Amino acid sequence: MTKILGLISQKGGVGKSTLARAIACEAQKAELTVKVADFDLQQGTFTKWHQRRLQSELSEIGSVEMFKSVKSALEAADGFDLLIMDGEGRASEKTLEIAKVSDLVIIPCGVSNDDTEPTCELAKALVDKGVSRTKIVITLSRVGSEASGNRAREDIEARGFTVVEGYVPEKTSYADAQYVGKSILETRHQSVNDKSQAFIDTLIEIILKV
Repeated sequence: MTKILGLISQKGGVGKSTLARAIACEAQKAELTVKVADFDLQQGTFTKWHQRRLQSELSEIGSVEMFKSVKSALEAADGFDLLIMDGEGRASEKTLEIAKVSDLVIIPCGVSNDDTEPTCELAKALVDKGVSRTKIVITLSRVGSEASGNRAREDIEARGFTVVEGYVPEKTSYADAQYVGKSILETRHQSVNDKSQAFIDTLIEIILKV
């Protein structure tokens, strides 16, 4: 049976597609067959990254395709181990559709109040619409310091939502890697890769258990 992972956000710039890319790379490395549904029809963030990856002669990530409807993505994922739904960089009706059909919903979040508040508002709106709170997890991205990460974690947990252990730090080398189609696990600096590897490994474990 295909596991369905939904990555959604209330706004852009919080590391949603960055996380989707890393999860897709790691899942494939774990010998899972991966289908990625890119719902960002205007920017095609994941799709364009995958094109850059192929142009750089790096390994392709399973099957990557843009979709307008959740129904079409589900039908196309038949036979795959993992379907990753990379939602739009904003909340929409499709955000709720993705959340409802997903086995696990990941909402990436930055560390400022401008990030944590709308993220928790989105999570609460999903719960109010019938999405189980237990399948919603929030991840911290673009974390500049341990202190800022801890502060954001405490803020989110105080609102009743689960925050995954660890985070994606703010690193220039991550942006450089993605520019040429690599993930945050494939930078030129092993110490930087190690920081993200432990976090992505934790997410893969959670995904495989749902």
